[in-house]
Amino acid sequence: MKKLLTTVAAAAVCTLGAIAPAAAEGEKYVLVSHAPDSDSWWNTIKNGLALAGGQMNVEVEYRNPPTGDLADMARIIEQAAASAPNGIITTLADYDVLSGPIQAAIDSGVDVVIMNSGSPDQARELGALMYVGQPEYDAGYAAGQRAKGDGIGSFLCVNHYISNPASTERCQGFADGLGVELGNQMIDSGQDPSEIKNKVQAYLSANPETDAILTLGPTSADPTLLALEEDGLSGEIYFGTFDLGEEIVKGIKSGAIKWGIDQQPFLQAYLPVVVLTNYHRFGVLPGNNINSGPGFVTADGLEMIEKFAGEYR
Repeated sequence: MKKLLTTVAAAAVCTLGAIAPAAAEGEKYVLVSHAPDSDSWWNTIKNGLALAGGQMNVEVEYRNPPTGDLADMARIIEQAAASAPNGIITTLADYDVLSGPIQAAIDSGVDVVIMNSGSPDQARELGALMYVGQPEYDAGYAAGQRAKGDGIGSFLCVNHYISNPASTERCQGFADGLGVELGNQMIDSGQDPSEIKNKVQAYLSANPETDAILTLGPTSADPTLLALEEDGLSGEIYFGTFDLGEEIVKGIKSGAIKWGIDQQPFLQAYLPVVVLTNYHRFGVLPGNNINSGPGFVTADGLEMIEKFAGEYR
């Protein structure tokens, strides 16, 4: 009986292998992000893209503006469209700058999925197939409500990418969730680690009554951790952050950070490749946009996140 079952199972595997569709000639998908080369958070995006490409047996390519310049990104989208891929997966960091080349790509017959930044409404307006990402204002608002429940009334939002409207939505949502004005509680920190650390220290020195700090990812969270440690405030001031990374996970584990908001960037790259490939092979498409987050990560249940932080989480 055991031998029979083994034989049947082997035959089933062979049959499935025989009917599984091979990659079409030249199936290719290009992901274009707004991230500068210095932003390590995007390694998870790259890993999700590569894994999906391997599993779906398609060619994938990651492109980005090295310095994060959005005008440069617009040109990269145009170049990607000119290479005639099956699809483009792109962030929509600034609608005014990027909607033109994205619309042109769609008009030329390239299928597009918007991911990470932008919104479902903007994706629909441009004619993209769908949106995969985290509603940034809603995530900020949920974080603000959580902090309000913990007794927080004032905060510093360390915005390391202020030219991206989505980052300001995070800060504004947090303020609205608290029920306070954003005002000068948001600072343009830049992306240089030393500058971020110095600006956080200067703000807290000038505003010692500040209840909490909100950072928007590893780029601003990691130097803020150092600033608080130097000033003896680590674990003393309420600290929440968007996104995950190695140092953020360590901070959550040690108690220096209360929570991190996980938008699951792996899914933002992985799912569009799967969706586009199945759409082109079989004509199937999910009926709704996909929210990859938010989810709050605390010290409880960190085991798998800690294992894969910076790689798949």
